[in-house]
Amino acid sequence: MSPQTPSAKAQSSVWGWAHGVLRQVLAGLGLVLIIVAIPLAWATPFLPIGLPLGILGVILLGTNSIWGRNWMESVLHKHPWIERMAPHWLMHKVFNREKRDPEILNAKKIAKKKARDAAK
Repeated sequence: MSPQTPSAKAQSSVWGWAHGVLRQVLAGLGLVLIIVAIPLAWATPFLPIGLPLGILGVILLGTNSIWGRNWMESVLHKHPWIERMAPHWLMHKVFNREKRDPEILNAKKIAKKKARDAAK
């Protein structure tokens, strides 16, 4: 391994910093696109304008930030019907996993509710 010169180290740290800032900007843009896509989808029900914006926002947010991916995973955990509508390629691209089986999710939810009711 060859030692780096001070100018090469400084240049690599600047590029690393710029890369991190760019990823956060893209994640923020993804979040804005998701927020804009929801009312736009309701305003234009016959023209699918909001759907591509929402998909692009999910991809940008999920691939560029850990906090965005964790937030979307928590939303999917709370609302499993959203995951049922998501295409398989989107789950692979953003979350690097297969879609969960809705029957298994429903059974877990029912078992949790029964356990909570039994504790009362």
